[in-house]
Formats: sequence, structure tokens, C-alpha cells
Amino acid sequence: MVQRALRLIQDGALDNGSVDDLSNRLGIGVRHLSRLFAQHVGASPATVAQTRRLHFAKRLLDDTHLPITAIALASGFGSIRRFNDAFRVAYRKSPRECRKGGRARGDASGDAEITLRLAYRPPYDWAQVHAFLAKQAIPGVEAVTASSYARAVRTASGHAILQIQPVESAHALEVRMQGAMPAELPLLLSAVRRMFDLTADPARIAAVLYDDPLLRPLIGSRPGLRIPGTWDPFECSVRAMIGRHISLAAGTALLGRLVERFGEPIEPIVTNITHLFPTPAALAEASLEALGLAGTRHAALYQMACGVRDEVIRFDAPSEEVTRTLCGLPGVGRWTAGYVELRGLGEPDAFPFGDLLLRRRVSADEKPLTSLELEARAERWRPFRGYAAFHLWSGEQQ
Repeated sequence: MVQRALRLIQDGALDNGSVDDLSNRLGIGVRHLSRLFAQHVGASPATVAQTRRLHFAKRLLDDTHLPITAIALASGFGSIRRFNDAFRVAYRKSPRECRKGGRARGDASGDAEITLRLAYRPPYDWAQVHAFLAKQAIPGVEAVTASSYARAVRTASGHAILQIQPVESAHALEVRMQGAMPAELPLLLSAVRRMFDLTADPARIAAVLYDDPLLRPLIGSRPGLRIPGTWDPFECSVRAMIGRHISLAAGTALLGRLVERFGEPIEPIVTNITHLFPTPAALAEASLEALGLAGTRHAALYQMACGVRDEVIRFDAPSEEVTRTLCGLPGVGRWTAGYVELRGLGEPDAFPFGDLLLRRRVSADEKPLTSLELEARAERWRPFRGYAAFHLWSGEQQ
């Protein structure tokens, strides 16, 4: 519960919301949340959120040319005075005094490219994440080169282009952002952290999974394995509904046609990136029959898009509620819901119920386990069933 709360705070849950809102999303009371944080973190949720904002502001001061006023806004402070006061208390200096020489100039527009580094705990298997994203890349929205990943994303002010690649001789990924306003940086970087699984603790994950003799050699060969995510849960849901029970190539081709017909065209700053992924409203109003989807799949996609558009389906709700809502759609089962939890919400214990490849990999003979037998077998992998699934999937590909 604390880990989930920390992830939500990292995603900016307390930048525009209250601790009451956070506790409601977690499905627990404010007093219980406060007790958990006091016991396991040693600080209140509000203190953790403010520390996060100040650390982010310090990085922007050190690594960008953004004006201090823009940095205050980007860091979630409502006023420059409140930002200055909090910064001085934390660092014993004003933001201007902390700024390195030669970085005082700048503008707050989204025209300039902003480059930041996001650290991770080593080891990190960039080759595994890069290869997975390359195979799954949506034509027109994503582009993967030999050393980088790039995509177009929708922002409050329009759109931005993100390019991500590893930093040599450093435990970090470099994120280059073009077209983003300063206030949009926290949400963009939070999505990058989740998509590239940068907050994972490989040692802790290995300690839990290493006792299983089936997983032990897989962990040894891929100690830095991560769960490659998607940009947001809605996009992940569309991917899962379209790609279920068809080949990866066929699913990718369908997604490409979906983007071409219903996505928003943009000026191609990066080669082959020409569209934004369709919005829920666009798909709710689209004629999806032309894509050639089966009836139940078409109905599920339409109802899901309408539900997200009308805020009946809320991906910021507790993951259990998201699962129940998705499973209530026609033709959508626990596998799809688990996949969205795993790659769209970044839940490390999410599990694709009944996955045939996993049922085969875990079976002691040629007969696959039943879905219920697989679920029972996976209990020993908690709270990292998602990592176990990816180890088994990756092991099958080796």
C-alpha cells in the first residue's frame, strides 16, 4: 500500500490533489495512510510530495536554462514566494544562489528542447526493454532506432516529442523533450519512469523470486530485467483489446491503421512519427467496423472508449476497481485486465490470468496447467508476479 501511494505521489497525485483524494484512490482512510507512512517512511505524504517537488526543482536549476518562475510552476508550487521559502528551508540558499553559473537565461516556451537524466538502480537490461518496445512499436506514433526510443505524446498545450536513450557510463536514461511546457514536465517524466520501470529495485525483486528453481536461472541470465510499460492505461487497453488472439504483426498493423484513420496528424519532427494516438473521444465517435475487428472486440473497444470519455472508467482509481470495470466489458477477461494493470498501470504484482505461454512454461510436463493452477502456482511470486511473468516470457524467447 505504501509503495502504491509513493508511486501515485511520484506521478503528481498531491500536486493538484489533497491527502484525502490520495487515500480515496487507495481505498483506505486518511488516518490509516498517515500511520503507514509514519511506520514505513518516517514522513507524512505531504512531506514526501514537497521533498519530491524540491528535488525536481533543484534538478531543473542545475540542468536546464528555464527561468526560476517557470521552474517553480513546473515543480508544482502555486507561487514564486512559496517556492522560494520552501527551497531556502531545504537547501539553506535561495534558488538563484543555487543556480549554476551561465544558466540564468532561458524562456518558458515549449519550443526549446529540454534534456534531463532519470536515474535507476542497476542493473538495468536496456537491451531487453529496447527490443520489447521495438517489437511493439505503433507505426506513426513510436519510432525505435538501434540505440533509442521516440514517440509523440499529447500534452495540455498540444503535443511533445520524447526521445529516450541510455547514458554511457551512468546508471540513467537521457530524456529529450521537444514541445513541452515547463508545467508539463513532471507528468511527462513520471510517465517515462513508469514506462521504462525506473523505480524498480532489482535486488529486492530477485530476493523474492530467486527461491523458485524455475525462475532462478532466468534471474541469473537477466538480473536487470524490467517490465516495459505503455504510455498510458488507455493506450494499453486499446493495444490489449486489438492484439488479443492474433499475431503481434497483425496487431501492430491494425494499430497502425487505427492511428492513421483516427489519430491526430502532427508535423514529423522525428522520422516516421506523424500522429498522436487517438483520444477516447475520437474512438468513441469513430466507425471502428472498417478496421475488421470481430464483433465482441469491436463492442468492447467502443464501450471502453465511451467509458473513459465519460469518466465511467477511471484509470486513476484503485487497480482492483479498474480490473472489475474492464472485466465488465463484453469480450474482456482477466487476462486483458491483468495486462493493462501490468503494462498500463505499472503494478508489479499484476498477472495476466490464464496466459497460455505461462501455463506451458510453468507446467512440469507437456500438458499446460489450467488457469487456476497457474494462478495458485504464482502465489509464491507475490508481490512481484509481473516480473515473474516477464522472466518466463523472456526465457521462452532465449
